[in-house]
Amino acid sequence: MLCAEKLQRVMMSTVLLLAYFLMSIGSVYGSILILFTIIMILVWAITDFCPSIWLFTKFFGHCKNYH
Repeated sequence: MLCAEKLQRVMMSTVLLLAYFLMSIGSVYGSILILFTIIMILVWAITDFCPSIWLFTKFFGHCKNYH
């Protein structure tokens, strides 16, 4: 089942994989994508607000803890 937090992690890994690919072929866009990802993670760490989780929660809901 897809939920906001899991979907955000899959999206972040896909973005990092794309950035890695772009950097491996010598494109400057890979570095820009890495920088964007770092900035978004810093915003998330400092403000405890992640825009992608906020948006995904509206469509898919939060992940449920079964502990």
